[in-house]
Amino acid sequence: MTSDWPILTTITFAPLIGAMFLILIPVDSETAKRNVRNVTLFVTSFTFLLSLYIWLKFDNSSSDFQFVERVGWIPGFMEYHMGVDGISMLFVILTTFLMPLCILASWKSINTRVKEYMIAFLILETFMIGVFCALDMMVFYIFFEAGLIPMFLIIGIWGGKRRVYASFKFFLYTLIGSVLMLLAMMAMYWQAGTTSIPELLVFDFPAEMQTWLWLAFFASFAVKMPMWPVHTWLPDAHVEAPTAGSVILAGVLLKMGGYGFLRFSIPMFPLASMDFQNFVFIISVIAIIYTSLVALMQEDIKKLIAYSSVAHMGYVTMGIFALNVNGIQGSIYQMLAHGLVSGALFLCVGVIYDRMHTREISAYGGLVNRMPKFAVVFLILTMANVGLPGTAGFVGEFLTLLGAFQANSWVALFATTGVILSAGYALWLYRRVVFGALEKESLKSILDLSTREKVILYPLIVLIIFYGVYPMPVFDVTNASVEALVNNYQSAIAAVK
Repeated sequence: MTSDWPILTTITFAPLIGAMFLILIPVDSETAKRNVRNVTLFVTSFTFLLSLYIWLKFDNSSSDFQFVERVGWIPGFMEYHMGVDGISMLFVILTTFLMPLCILASWKSINTRVKEYMIAFLILETFMIGVFCALDMMVFYIFFEAGLIPMFLIIGIWGGKRRVYASFKFFLYTLIGSVLMLLAMMAMYWQAGTTSIPELLVFDFPAEMQTWLWLAFFASFAVKMPMWPVHTWLPDAHVEAPTAGSVILAGVLLKMGGYGFLRFSIPMFPLASMDFQNFVFIISVIAIIYTSLVALMQEDIKKLIAYSSVAHMGYVTMGIFALNVNGIQGSIYQMLAHGLVSGALFLCVGVIYDRMHTREISAYGGLVNRMPKFAVVFLILTMANVGLPGTAGFVGEFLTLLGAFQANSWVALFATTGVILSAGYALWLYRRVVFGALEKESLKSILDLSTREKVILYPLIVLIIFYGVYPMPVFDVTNASVEALVNNYQSAIAAVK
């Protein structure tokens, strides 16, 4: 399906155009700052509404790329090639949905260099959407790497006390892994003679070459997710990033690794994916159990949620490399649900941090006495993070475990212990922050959710419950693409047996 109107280009570059417009606004007063915030909120909201249009027009019965745009760029090498299928489209929606909430979350907490902050977020949105829409390997790489720059600045300028250390660690970890991916892409171009992703999906790479290509891509995507043991940059980045930075980091940027496995590793290197299946299972289970235990020991709320994100990404990689429909469907759903749940959890941390300017768990206790609405919201999100039936967190987690059980019952057995551990650290956090007597003097005048905070959090709560009860709108979109992916993988494996 080719689009007459370049809607994907419009969605991708509308935030960048908005950023260019912001450059023209002089910020020398509170009124100018308010104008900058209003323009950014308008641009991100407009982009979200446009992305909803492609969901409404999307053909669920087709596994082909839709809304395709193709323009020559560098003859004989790369071209501007955009399109979405059932796997990538929902990540575009997730990205554009979270961005206006991030701008609202930054409304009062960011007061220095407001224009630069908003420009960084708009540029970051363009790069993130570009990653999910790119159908040329090199265009994908440009968007994938370019996203490091605005996030590096967001953490390094508007972050906490150790922001410079955290931003450099984040940048270097992800950049080093991506250099190997670039080398692999060059090798693929020399072998296949094209950088077009649709053409590479049907190209048969030699078995030995697949092994090296798979490892090179794995180096990049494993760091991006992040997988154990290359996960150590994430807790630092989360703790030091501003609230909106943490939301985007957990909600979207981590998902690029999982998306990369689904777009490149499995369909392009099926033989290597089969060979490394048990390897991924082992490190996924280690991530689920180890990082859950580490989360139990944390005294910083953000760091605890960050380690829980690593554990949840362990379920995602386990589901992806189960290499069956249930596992892959579950991993996609888990990524989308985690984007909503973890994003909302970081927003909740931002709510109390804006009031108390500390994230230490010991600084709180008894908040239910002063903040009953916050307590209810935080409870629902805690249950979703645990994977309680009736929340979006349950659906993806259950399907990944089901897919893993079909592939290797022992893997599913060990991974299930993560469900118990997640209940341990999540409920422990909730009890210490929300329940108990309100004894600390500093908390006795704390205020409940404001209207702005309700506008941010309530839609997330509604979606988390809705998609926990009725997940079909997501599965309707992903079914055809996932089944085609699994069928093509199985055909490639059968051809060499």
